[in-house]
Parts: sequence; C-alpha cells; structure tokens
Amino acid sequence: MRFASLGSGSAGNGLLIEQANTRLLLDCGFGLRDALMRIARLGMQAEEIDGILVTHEHDDHVAGVFKLARKFRIPVWLTHGTYSALEKRLPKPIDFPLHIIDSHQAFSIGDVHIQPYPVPHDAREPVQFVFEDGQHKLGVLTDAGCATPYMETVLTACNALILECNHDLDMLWNGPYIRSLKQRVSGRLGHLDNESASRLLARLDTSKLQHVIAAHLSEKNNQPELAKAALSSTLNCEDHWISIAQQDMGFDWREIS
Repeated sequence: MRFASLGSGSAGNGLLIEQANTRLLLDCGFGLRDALMRIARLGMQAEEIDGILVTHEHDDHVAGVFKLARKFRIPVWLTHGTYSALEKRLPKPIDFPLHIIDSHQAFSIGDVHIQPYPVPHDAREPVQFVFEDGQHKLGVLTDAGCATPYMETVLTACNALILECNHDLDMLWNGPYIRSLKQRVSGRLGHLDNESASRLLARLDTSKLQHVIAAHLSEKNNQPELAKAALSSTLNCEDHWISIAQQDMGFDWREIS
C-alpha cells in the first residue's frame, strides 16, 4: 500500500491511496484544473481513480469532488448527513455512482478494506477513515475538535498515520482571528491543536508506525516545527522523522512495507 497528498490545509485537501489495482481519492478540495494538475504531479491520471471518499461537506474537502466524479464517472462514497448537506450542490442528473455509507460500517472498494469512523466536527455527519489491505493499516484523522475513545480504538496499531495538527493554542489565541473564530477552531467541534494530537498519539499503540505525518496545519496559527516537536516528543524520536503535509505540495508517495 502507498499513499500521497495533493495538498493539506484550509485552501484544499486531497489524499491518494493505492493498493494493487485499486486507486482511491480521499476528498478533493481543489478546483477541477488544479486537482488534475496535482494528481498528475504524483504520476497518476484521474481516469485511473476507482473511487472518491468524502469526509464532510466543507469546501476545502469537497470543492472538486463532484466535478471530478462527473467528468470521469468516478463513484463517490459519503455519509447520509454529508449527502444531505451537499444535495443542492449535486449535478443534475447525477450521472456517476453515488454510495451512502454508515459511519460505523466497514466496506471494501477493490483491494482496499475501509473503516469509516465518526469524528466531532462542525459538519452534518463527518467521518474519517482507516484503510487496510490485509497486512497494512493507514489511519487518517483531520477535522476533529477532540479525540474520543472510539477514535483511539480505530486508530491504534497503524503502520502509517496522518494526524491533524491544525494549530498551536498560543499562536491561535494571540493571532489575528476574531474571538468567535478562535473559539470555534479550538472548540470540541473544531480542529485538533498540536498538544491534543500529541496526547491522542500517546494513547495509541505506535509500535508498528512507519510513517507519521502532521496534516491540516493552519498557515496563520501554527508552524511545522511546533507540530513536529509535539509529535516527536510523544514518540521519543527525532523531529525530522515527523513529516508535514503541505498546503501547496502535499507530500510525495509513501510506501507501507
């Protein structure tokens, strides 16, 4: 199994996962032309994508989903709540396969087994996902205001983990956002800060980890060095072992061996 990021942050998100003959895209928060350029940069064409999974309805995760799905007839998977929130934005007619998923029920697409799980975030029915191929496990967690015991159960013993480190609390509260936005971002339905992500990581079985990538960093309220320091202190590893999913370039393919 391997995975790569189109970009990560408030200006757009997208993650490619490939296992054997199956290629999936998790979210697409970019315009169609930009998304196609980012996919091509990673050596793939949109025609090769077997499915798009959607975490929730916010624009930085869905801006390009339906445009991409419609142009290339790519099936889309999303929860009923997310579907309801996006129903008015769906193309008419819907000329690509659309699948409604249960936020707790695992399913498979081709060679990839997928476990969705609900997360606390200010959206209609937000989920995140764990991807498995029978031997390897990739966990993804962004856009969650806090950790729950169920989230910890699902994410434990991963081989690779993409973990939100959205903001540093001091930078947020001393930064340019208005107070209501600061409260929203740091609230239980907002985004994980560096230390909260670190505490979550400490509660997981990390013995199998080959990759840890800090994601969804705020450009105004965080710095890569702070996110790396928080996660590396928990894992007792060098800072450089922690990678950053960048907004402009995401990150290149990572292999889980």
